[in-house]
Amino acid sequence: MEHVILVDEHDNELGLMEKIEAHKKGKLHRAFSVFVFNEKGQMLLQQRAYSKYHSGGLWTNTCCSHQRRGESNIDAAKRRLQEEMGFVCDVEKIFDFTYYAALDQGLIEHEFDHVFIGHYNQDPLPNPDEVAGFKWMTFEEVEEDMKQNPDQYTAWFRIIFDKYANFVRQLKN
Repeated sequence: MEHVILVDEHDNELGLMEKIEAHKKGKLHRAFSVFVFNEKGQMLLQQRAYSKYHSGGLWTNTCCSHQRRGESNIDAAKRRLQEEMGFVCDVEKIFDFTYYAALDQGLIEHEFDHVFIGHYNQDPLPNPDEVAGFKWMTFEEVEEDMKQNPDQYTAWFRIIFDKYANFVRQLKN
């Protein structure tokens, strides 16, 4: 049975809860999201396995999941990169934020999300239990495709992508 770390609005740990229960109740919990880019500036997207307990078959960022108790955010990100996409790369935290999103199956994502970027120049070797497919896309291609096909992307990716876009725009100004 997998657990998530319940947190307050400042990411202070409050305890553990079984993952599905936390998602049914919409409890705020710690999470992370990773965006991996190649040297061409393309973002690596994954298509969630169709067998996932929610959002199966939808496109999302390179990797996202939940930390384990006592695990650093960076170690958690690297662990899940290996488990989901079959590779590890250095990651750097760029920001964190809290979001709330209704999902299919009556589940709710309410996460204090630590967002990381990394760089990798090879195709991944995805775990078929986690990932149905992958593709490399430029930022602009993702942005345009999400406008045209929003229902093909996970609820959290649409939120996180907007936050990431704002982060990049602020860096350029």
